[in-house]
Amino acid sequence: MSGQAIITTILGAFLFPIFLRLFWGRLVNRLGAVGGFLAAIIIVGTIWIINHGMDNHLIKQSGRAWIDMAWAAAIGIFTASVISGGKLGNKLLIWDLE
Repeated sequence: MSGQAIITTILGAFLFPIFLRLFWGRLVNRLGAVGGFLAAIIIVGTIWIINHGMDNHLIKQSGRAWIDMAWAAAIGIFTASVISGGKLGNKLLIWDLE
């Protein structure tokens, strides 16, 4: 994998949890369950297209199937939550979406 592919893959993986943290909670707080469905369609769909669906997509895969966006979301949200003061309690990270 080239240096450029490594950088674009990291950027693509970084975009997903950032958009989840920024917009998912706001949509759910304003629109309830409908906001959750809209967030799932808009955020996940848009970032998937940017990462995988365009001709010059960001995430370069080596042919092995793995759950890249799920890992990016889990690691990114966990890290952001710990940095912003979330606490690990009873094996559950408690964080605020606002």
